[in-house]
Amino acid sequence: MKLKHLLTIVTLLLFSATLFAQDEFTLVKLGENAPDFTFETAPGKTQKLSNLKGKVVWINFFATWCGPCRKELPHLQEEVYDKYKDNENFVLIILGREHKWDEVNKFKAEQGFTMPFYPDPERTVFSLYAKQNIPRNFIIGKDGKVAYSSIGFEPAEFEKIKGKVKELLQ
Repeated sequence: MKLKHLLTIVTLLLFSATLFAQDEFTLVKLGENAPDFTFETAPGKTQKLSNLKGKVVWINFFATWCGPCRKELPHLQEEVYDKYKDNENFVLIILGREHKWDEVNKFKAEQGFTMPFYPDPERTVFSLYAKQNIPRNFIIGKDGKVAYSSIGFEPAEFEKIKGKVKELLQ
């Protein structure tokens, strides 16, 4: 009986440590101003996040080799991008962590995605928001503050993120 209790306590401690470890890898917290960055929208063309103030911005960090990212991206395409692509108050930024233009373009074409993908070859943008773990999503409100963030892909969590975007767009 004591062994069962000990195992339960150890499991809970490990679970708590995992949650804490994930949180310590996130560099920006809810309610904080989103770190500004410049990203390439096409080779040689750039955009600044701060120029998008007044819009709801969904930032997604992914990698082509990441299993959970590959599960999440079709949902992002069908349930978010296809729904809001014509909404002038919404912007989707999908950044390929450690990927160059040729890699994100090849991946996009192979997977049949129409949503925008951009490279973050040196983790320049990613390093402003987190230390590790993908996929990651950050929802930036019209005020430029982080309104929601998530790590990994979980269908129930994805529903919460979509709900937050819908709320912010109203």
